[in-house]
Amino acid sequence: MTSAPQFNKTFPVSWEELHRNSRALAWRLLDLGPWRSVIAVTRGGLVPAAIVARELDVRLVDTICIASYDDREQGPVQVLKTASGDGADHLIIDDLVDTGRTAEVVRRMLPKAHFATVYAKPKGRPLVDTFITEVSQDTWILFPWDIEPQFAPPIANARGTRR
Repeated sequence: MTSAPQFNKTFPVSWEELHRNSRALAWRLLDLGPWRSVIAVTRGGLVPAAIVARELDVRLVDTICIASYDDREQGPVQVLKTASGDGADHLIIDDLVDTGRTAEVVRRMLPKAHFATVYAKPKGRPLVDTFITEVSQDTWILFPWDIEPQFAPPIANARGTRR
């Protein structure tokens, strides 16, 4: 594993926000097709890919299975499952492009595919063709499948200015 990057900010994403942004991604992609298939980069790309496939009325959905994160640490990219072909007329969907390490591997596998993500960080942004929201490199995105509702103390408590 590489050393954990310093994340100064968190960006929590609700299910509703992810759905809305995934639909916005579909709107951006609508006139760029037609697409033969949608290929989700697992695991994070599964939910956005399902939403985009529905909105674009694409029935053929496949996966590229890649592991590179353990908690908040990025390790070596492990390809667990690939997709066939060169990617022509295929749409790759992922939740996020971060450092670009995963995206580089996916691009080598399917060089002619259109690569789209819901969120993009500056280091990885040049590797995707389409995205919806850019966040800073030092932000950790909290996706809805990784979080659960719990008590959060008031901000004033954290600063020690409680009355």
